[in-house]
Amino acid sequence: MRSTWVLFKREIIRFLRQKSRVIGAVVTPIVFWFLVGGGLGRSFQASIQTGTEVVNSGGYFEFFFPGILALSVLFTAIFSTISVIEDRNEGFLQGVLVSPVSRWSIFLSKILSGAVLGLMQGLVLIAIALVTGFSFEFYSIVQAFALLFIMGAALTALGFVFAWKLDSVQGYHSIMNVVLMPMWILSGAVFPAQNENFFFKWATTLNPLSYGMRALRESLSPYPSQHFFQGSFVMFLLFVACAFVAVNMMNQSSKSR
Repeated sequence: MRSTWVLFKREIIRFLRQKSRVIGAVVTPIVFWFLVGGGLGRSFQASIQTGTEVVNSGGYFEFFFPGILALSVLFTAIFSTISVIEDRNEGFLQGVLVSPVSRWSIFLSKILSGAVLGLMQGLVLIAIALVTGFSFEFYSIVQAFALLFIMGAALTALGFVFAWKLDSVQGYHSIMNVVLMPMWILSGAVFPAQNENFFFKWATTLNPLSYGMRALRESLSPYPSQHFFQGSFVMFLLFVACAFVAVNMMNQSSKSR
């Protein structure tokens, strides 16, 4: 437990000291939100399913906000798992692997740092939303933070799996653009998930992030969330699957040395 805390603390301090990553992770979602959300504005009318009733939930600026929260978590997952490649190239990771520190401690330190940093960014975005005229119930914010933490842990774990197999930061960014960004776009973050197109319909259904995205959107609405536990459970399953894959890869790497 102590080793997990030490490595976790190192990841947080390291991330906060790299100003370019902090700016990239925090400012990029805000710029997306104001440019894309403000640009489309009232040309788009969003709706949300509340039981058997469909109600209007505002324009695109309001619709896009939950997607921006998910995007901030996504960027945090990408930026925080880059350190796996950097630690390997600098020799730090090899030193940790031959130490008595368990593989789970190494993995959990990375995941917790990504999830906590995602929550910090979510707090900043929600504060900005409140300043710009949004209003949320207290229980909505609590549910949203719980979902952001689980989504952050799951996406960071997925990023960890890819980062462990790659040797270059450039290659990692390319893979993330092919995997994580389409996951976000097809989750219902950018356009409604209820799409009649066959490809988009099945891609959304098979995308685990779409379940978390739907739960997050409902949690931030004035109406009770119908899919909070379903979305949390699906994201937790993604985290568990990636966790076992990641720890197994670390064990295999240790045996091959």
